[in-house]
Amino acid sequence: MSQGRVRELPVTHGKVKCLLDREEPVEKCRFCAHSVSFIHDGVSIPSPARDFCGLSKKSSTSAKQFHLSKVSAVYCDDTAHEGFRSIMNIIG
Repeated sequence: MSQGRVRELPVTHGKVKCLLDREEPVEKCRFCAHSVSFIHDGVSIPSPARDFCGLSKKSSTSAKQFHLSKVSAVYCDDTAHEGFRSIMNIIG
């Protein structure tokens, strides 16, 4: 997981344009090593991927309760334009 700058990626019709030529379903962001947090009903919630890997210093009890249909943006630190990278490749 990179620790670089963070980009705000708007969610449109359940998809995030994480690369110029690629859209991904926001569901995949939950498992992406680059996702930092989600904006859910105007509140920033740490990414479940970050919480799982123990990189988030915040408690995420509310992260387990958020609904992807209410996510308006994803904060992403993929400054190298790698695209979706599953945390399973990191923890497995």
